[in-house]
Amino acid sequence: MAEISFDDFLKVDVRVGTVLRAEPYPEARKPAIKLWIDFGDEIGEKKTSAQITAHYTADALIGKQVLAVVNFPPRQIGKFMSEVLVLGMPDKDGAVVLVGPDQDVPLGGRLH
Repeated sequence: MAEISFDDFLKVDVRVGTVLRAEPYPEARKPAIKLWIDFGDEIGEKKTSAQITAHYTADALIGKQVLAVVNFPPRQIGKFMSEVLVLGMPDKDGAVVLVGPDQDVPLGGRLH
């Protein structure tokens, strides 16, 4: 594993947001869900798609707080422009489990 400096870590801007809207993304190559996430006044609402259908439905994600990298450049995912990268960990089968705070926290809070 390559080591990085603390300054390198600080370049990755990970913030907490709340899922406002979610819908299936059947056009994606792999099953995915489109998410619209509110990161508070400073960052606002951003959208993304995530391959998280093994553990989540679109309806169940509404109101969930998640962590995402907010300073990557936008990326085209099929016909959908992804503006942030939601974070997750693989379960024993490799399916993504989302990462988020275990208590409600203010929108836009930065990971440190």
